[in-house]
Order: sequence, then structure tokens, then C-alpha cells
Amino acid sequence: MTTRTQSEQQTSGGGHTETAEESSVRSTRDTDGNSDSDGDPLVTANEVDFAYGAVSVLEGVSVAIRPARITALIGPNGVGKTTLLQALAGLTDPSGGSITYHGPDTVRHIGYLPQNPAFRPGFSALETLEFYASLVGETDPHARLERVGLEAAADRRVEALSGGMTQLLGIAQATIGDPPLVALDEPASGLDPGMTTHVFDVAADLAATGTAVLLTSHDLDLVERTADEVILLDDGGVADQGSPSALLDRYEADSLWETYEAALTGDLHTVRVRGDSS
Repeated sequence: MTTRTQSEQQTSGGGHTETAEESSVRSTRDTDGNSDSDGDPLVTANEVDFAYGAVSVLEGVSVAIRPARITALIGPNGVGKTTLLQALAGLTDPSGGSITYHGPDTVRHIGYLPQNPAFRPGFSALETLEFYASLVGETDPHARLERVGLEAAADRRVEALSGGMTQLLGIAQATIGDPPLVALDEPASGLDPGMTTHVFDVAADLAATGTAVLLTSHDLDLVERTADEVILLDDGGVADQGSPSALLDRYEADSLWETYEAALTGDLHTVRVRGDSS
């Protein structure tokens, strides 16, 4: 079990500087760990602080990410959702506290999808995945396209993919090497409702196979329907957390949106009156 203290970024040969996606694929292979069981934490954050210069973003955040679950980070813009997700994924170092990976010593510990994935033009979707697969010795990247429903676009150049297809290719890339944790930053941002639902379905399929899925999203309806655990961030810390049903019960709310409003304002009465009158 090892606490990360440095970003896991490397440079490939030929003078090419790796992108964040390539760096995530080439995640360090020397972390000791034990197999997860019975929902034991896969990654934990303990009293994590994060600041940009004099601006504090996170203060004393402690959370646990478990396998076979979708954990959703929600909260207002600028509250630190992406910062926490990237810290849990090992892409940024916290200013204080620790983030610890407890999982198995796999070839790749964590897969990461940035909010706006970008791939080198001139290559097809399959060729792109073949490149990432070569970094970890995977032999069937086409299966990754099938898993996200992109097999029909295998020969399409990445610059010709729609926004939704690009997101799906990014998710496929994040699963290369079967990492125990896949972190998705706003995976459905800017997508139409049908594609948004499909992206969340893919996330649910990943969790059903035992993968821990950590994502950020502003689509509270889909989070309520899909997530197993919700972590609500506000004012630099965790305002509340729990399963969607537990949060709705706690606030006597009819929807996760009402729970969100109540948790941020502290006004339970407003939500309860609204719920009683519906």
C-alpha cells in the first residue's frame, strides 16, 4: 500500500511528450497492494487540502472510493470536483493530506478521461486504441470499441468523430489495461440526451464488472438513477455523501436536485414543504 506523492507522468521515446491520457495509461507499476473484497476501499483521500497559490480549493477532504460502484462527485462550478478527481487519479498532488491506492498491483491502476479528450489527428479510432494498448501489452483493443458501442466507427479518423463518439473513445482508452479504477471527468458534457444516457450506461456496465467508476457530472437526474454513492462538495469540503436513496430520505426530498439545494443552503424546511405539497 503506497501513498502517492508525485504525479505519474513520463515521456515516451522519440522526443514526444505524453499527453495526460498517455501518461495515465503508462501509470507506475510498482505500487504494492492487496485485492479488494467486500467493498473495501480501493482509493482513499485522507484530510486532503489543495490550493492554487493563495486560493484554497479543498480543505480536509476525506473520501473512500470502492470497487464495483459508481461514485459521483457533484457540486457547484468551481467547487473542486475536477481537482479532487484528478488528485484521486494521481494526476495532481494535494497540498496537504494523503491519497492512497489500496488495490491490486495491476499493469495500470487508474484510467482517466479528461473533460475534453483530444486525440492525435490522422489516426483511426482503432489505431488510436492500438497505440494505447501497446503501452500496456494489451492485444485486443477492438474489444474496447465494442464495449462502448464504437465498433462501427473503428476505421473512422478521430477528427471525424462526433462529440459523443470522442467521449466514448476516451472511455475506451481509459479502460485499456483493465484498471481497477476509471475516473471520468464530465463524461457527458455537451452531449445530446440519448448519447448522455448511453455514456452513463457504459459507466454502469463497467461498475457491474467490478470496476470502481468515479465521475463528475452536473446531470443530477442521471446521477440519481445510476450512481451508487454521491459525494456533494461545497465550500472546500464534503457537504454530504451517501447513496441517492439515503440522501433523499435524509432530506425528505423527491429528487437529488432537491437534496442538492437543501444540502447547499441548509434549508431542510423548504424541501420538506415542497415535498409535502407535491
